[in-house]
Amino acid sequence: MKRVKTSDLLPGMITAEDVLNYNNQLILPKGLILTDKTITKLAFYSVISVKVEDSVANVNEKNLDEPTYAEKIRQSPEFIKFRDEFRQDVDSFKQVVNDVVEKGAPLNVDRLMNHTLNILEPGWTSPNIFDMLHSMREYDDATYVHCMNVALICNVFARWLHLSEEEIRTATISGLLHDIGKTQIPDSIIKKPGKLTEEEYSIVKTHPQVGHQMLASSALPKSILNAVLLHHEKCDGSGYPFGFSGDQIDPYAKIVSIADVYDAMTSARIYRGPLCPFKAIALFESEGLQKYDTKYILTFLENVVNTYLLNTIRLNNGVTGKIVYINKNHLSSPTIQTDHGFLDLSAHPELYIEDIV
Repeated sequence: MKRVKTSDLLPGMITAEDVLNYNNQLILPKGLILTDKTITKLAFYSVISVKVEDSVANVNEKNLDEPTYAEKIRQSPEFIKFRDEFRQDVDSFKQVVNDVVEKGAPLNVDRLMNHTLNILEPGWTSPNIFDMLHSMREYDDATYVHCMNVALICNVFARWLHLSEEEIRTATISGLLHDIGKTQIPDSIIKKPGKLTEEEYSIVKTHPQVGHQMLASSALPKSILNAVLLHHEKCDGSGYPFGFSGDQIDPYAKIVSIADVYDAMTSARIYRGPLCPFKAIALFESEGLQKYDTKYILTFLENVVNTYLLNTIRLNNGVTGKIVYINKNHLSSPTIQTDHGFLDLSAHPELYIEDIV
């Protein structure tokens, strides 16, 4: 028996104990053979590590000789340019935050926005941006990287919602600053490889209020401050810090909340490449629709799925095919065209998309 970080889990590992969330609700039972889908579920619930058996079950291995979709993206000149610009802008963002915290400098929002939007190439479409983000690999200062990811996702998301240019700017800044409070949480907690204690988790849960306090004296609009303070609130009242629900939550906080969780899930195993977006979408469908504002979450999921229309995918049974039709009632289960005809995944719950190839 050994404890393994969620980011290092592999399909075939077997849980050595019941995995519980912070409310002691069962997430996965002891003795379960892990799959990509169940590992994604652990990331969805922010489980940092689990105990697994020393033995490993036999699972189907994908062909490692064939480059994955993400590997193809990472080899492209567009991605190389995006990655370099992204890293420069993350470093700039970190410097701006440090100047605010350590020197009391005023927050230069225009500078932050200019750096953030510099990443986006003129004429880039939503699939381009999501391809880039899904293909990024983590490096130092993960909090700042996550904030930049969420800012870019919020920028795209706001356009899907047909918001005005000023509202898109507000959503982008909200995403960029949403986790600024985590910069004041000790690294010993933020980067702890094992499960957090209740006391440590309570400290992490203070970051929305800490971030709000850091920005309270700035000239930022109230909606951005609310997004920083309320981005962990959920529409069913299960969030924090106040347990707000429904209309008590600022619209920009609702937008950031979805982008935040999506990025956290699809980056959860960043050292081995991004998770398949369809696994994140399936979790949102099965466990998240009560937690998020319907008009926001459905718009987000429908558009994310549409970015992968006509892409080639691999199912969990090894069959490959092309996504040809999106099922609006089961967004994570589109219709696939295979060598043997059309396959409606919504009619086959035992099958799911394992990889985009």
